[in-house]
Amino acid sequence: MLPSFSFKRVLLVYTSFLLVWLAIHTYILVDFEVPLRIALADSLFTHLIFAFTTFLLFITLKYYQPSSENFFYLRLWAILLAIGNTLVIVKGLETIFGSDRTYIDLLHKSIVLRFAYQILMVATITLLQWLVNYMMEQRSVDERKLQTERIARDAELYNLRLQLQPHFLFNSLNSISALAGSKPEEARKMIQQLSEFLRHTLKKDEQQLISLKEELYQLDLYLQIEKVRFGSRLLSTIELDEHCESKMLPVLILQPLVENAIKFGLYDTLGEVEIMVKAKCIEGKFLQIEISNPFDPSTHKQGVGTGFGLDSIKRRLYLIYANNDLVQTEQVNQQFIVRINIPQI
Repeated sequence: MLPSFSFKRVLLVYTSFLLVWLAIHTYILVDFEVPLRIALADSLFTHLIFAFTTFLLFITLKYYQPSSENFFYLRLWAILLAIGNTLVIVKGLETIFGSDRTYIDLLHKSIVLRFAYQILMVATITLLQWLVNYMMEQRSVDERKLQTERIARDAELYNLRLQLQPHFLFNSLNSISALAGSKPEEARKMIQQLSEFLRHTLKKDEQQLISLKEELYQLDLYLQIEKVRFGSRLLSTIELDEHCESKMLPVLILQPLVENAIKFGLYDTLGEVEIMVKAKCIEGKFLQIEISNPFDPSTHKQGVGTGFGLDSIKRRLYLIYANNDLVQTEQVNQQFIVRINIPQI
């Protein structure tokens, strides 16, 4: 992660940098027996000129960020600025302190040293300014990239949920159609329950995470609809650690899994089928939910259903938590188990 830069922070760093070198410059001149008044004036004038140069560099690099191939021009610009600085400083100090021959002699003898100092300072500031501008540009690029990825992720999540609702709705409408002729009372009951289910779904439409308690309430509405459809053949049991009720999970994450469990558990079966839902907390880091249904490989037919439910859950959890290992499936004693681990952030 690149550090954050602002104009105030950069200005503070530059000011501190100049003040330190102003003090060093003054100390060196005093050490050469230059009067403190003249040494301080020399240092102030030198660093005021240098501050102006820094401003020019800032303006230049704000509008022109050279590539590695054009870095030669930046070095040439730094050399020209150092030459200009040296000439202005020497001529200016000659004008101010021209009557002090001892100081003027020292000034002339120090021209090469002053030029080297300007080269060093201008090159340092140029490099630092280029680096700051580069890092700020990279930070801006990274922020735009993250924003684009977030928008794309949210759009995909929204699209998955839009697919999920018609997927369940079509199944329910088919069941209502089947009941309408033979069992009109049960068809009306199913319509009422479907209406209640969809009303709660719309209320949660803008939420990404809800509590386990709310999700189980929504799941119970769904199970009531399916029990009208399948009658006494469908049994359901929910086992819940009470202290897990407040744990958060993605909205409507359980319904498609239970729908798959019902579909594959009741397929090619005439007797009762029990769907088990178990929820527990693991070390305070994960909410683990298991959904199991009877499964007989000898009677199971390949290609039944679309597999949309499980695939959509895997994709949604990856988009939200950036983890591909949150969904596992296994077969134990003719039970098919789907296990999801929801990180608790």
